[in-house]
Amino acid sequence: MFGVCVLCPLLALAAVTSGSVEEENPEFWRSQAQNTLHSALARKINTNVAKNTILFLGDGMGVTTITAARILKGQLQNRSGEETVMNMDTFPYVGLAKVYSVDFQIPDSAATATAYLCGVKANLNTLGVSAAVRNGVCRSQKGNEVTSILKWAKDAGKSVGIVTTTRVQHATPAASYAHSASRTWYSDADLPSSAVTEGCVDIASQMLKNTDIDVIIGGGRKYMTPKGFPDPEYPEDLSAQGQRNDNRSLIDEWLSMKEGKVARYVWNKRDFDAVDPEKTDYLMALFEPGDLRFDVERDPSMDPSISETTEKAVQILKKNPNGFFLLVEGGRIDQGHHDSRASMALHEAVALDEAVARGLELTNEEETLTVVTADHSHAFTFNGYPFRGNSILGKSPIFASDFLPYTTLMYGNGPGHKIVNNKRPDLRGVDTADKDYVQQSAVPLDTETHGGEDVALLARGPMAHLFQGVYEQNYIAHAMAYAACVGANQQHCAVTAVPEGIPKTSTDPGSSAPDTPLCAMTTVILSVLMSVLLH
Repeated sequence: MFGVCVLCPLLALAAVTSGSVEEENPEFWRSQAQNTLHSALARKINTNVAKNTILFLGDGMGVTTITAARILKGQLQNRSGEETVMNMDTFPYVGLAKVYSVDFQIPDSAATATAYLCGVKANLNTLGVSAAVRNGVCRSQKGNEVTSILKWAKDAGKSVGIVTTTRVQHATPAASYAHSASRTWYSDADLPSSAVTEGCVDIASQMLKNTDIDVIIGGGRKYMTPKGFPDPEYPEDLSAQGQRNDNRSLIDEWLSMKEGKVARYVWNKRDFDAVDPEKTDYLMALFEPGDLRFDVERDPSMDPSISETTEKAVQILKKNPNGFFLLVEGGRIDQGHHDSRASMALHEAVALDEAVARGLELTNEEETLTVVTADHSHAFTFNGYPFRGNSILGKSPIFASDFLPYTTLMYGNGPGHKIVNNKRPDLRGVDTADKDYVQQSAVPLDTETHGGEDVALLARGPMAHLFQGVYEQNYIAHAMAYAACVGANQQHCAVTAVPEGIPKTSTDPGSSAPDTPLCAMTTVILSVLMSVLLH
């Protein structure tokens, strides 16, 4: 007995409404594949020392998010979308990172940031500490602090910076400079009495104390100023006022610490645009009391885009002849997903991809390692049988068995679970592409959760080939450090005499970084020695 093909009428319709005429020709696909093959065969491994490293971190940017954002980006350019090539898609080396934390199968952003920045896995909600530290238990913290690649780079004489679309005290950036048994100890007002008694320090204070960070860009003004201090942008908003109980202005303290240097603090785009990178040694730019606005809601006259902040950071940091390390976080991808607002999350991912392009334009691939990855994914699905070119934020053309339409993007859990009289909401007539539309979900939760599958990592530049394969997430910090010759693993970084006629791999004559990794030159040197001995 043959089954009925319920998709056949739709497939027939799709055949005449989707794709292009050239795609019907087999030679189109053969030629495309051959071009990709030739590109792969021509690829040369770059074994230079990474003078500069830029880590682009899409918070919550799982593979489904990357795919959906790619389609959205193309559709925003009036194309079908599926065939779009993201800037991050051009990176030649791709791997998968396993994201579980020591105590949980599915992690949070603090434990994962500790992994890919500090090189060790940790427990949920803890940052910059080992797994010996218990969530929220201050007394377990002492002696279990771990440092990050940002500090390793600074100790090696490089300039360092953080750029984020969240508050600069949030989990991802905080793990680069702070050590905390709780990711929520943003200011001293957030410390429980036991933590105060036991000597734990809030994250904002640690940003000034632990590492001399050259560029700090994001939000989080209210954690830097005394309790009740009015916000310069929202003076009447009580929730935007300063939060600190110790009456300190960390902004003023930061400025005073930079005496003898050109240090600028700004909180709006006009002053930000006026900052001359060539004449600026340090920059702190805090554009909101808390997290920055979603990109689609951003006021371009008040807040710069993540591309603009990335550009300013690179321009300041690249003046150092020793190079730099820069962390750029698209942090609100995650928050859009937690709200089950796929439109918000995907627009944030597209904005991050534009920042990736800006970073590539401002640096030299021969000396700059660029990495794009995520900390974790979300309970986010791309499903149904939508036609080619169907709006990524639209509905499947096939109704469900309850005779109601559903969106091709949905969540496994979250605030979008709405069952009334045993029925889902009828989406006919609903604009599911609206930025505030909340996608339906299978399980009711106030906020959607993270996902636990591996996340993609894409790399280009010096030693990018080290990121191929499947590995633990904490490996990322070690591979970046190896490439940059910072941190503990530097045996391969000894300066090596290069035989005459053999080109050096370093492209910066002013750099104090070694010319060539020893491991990359061993074969050449042995060959030269053997030639001398035999003749």
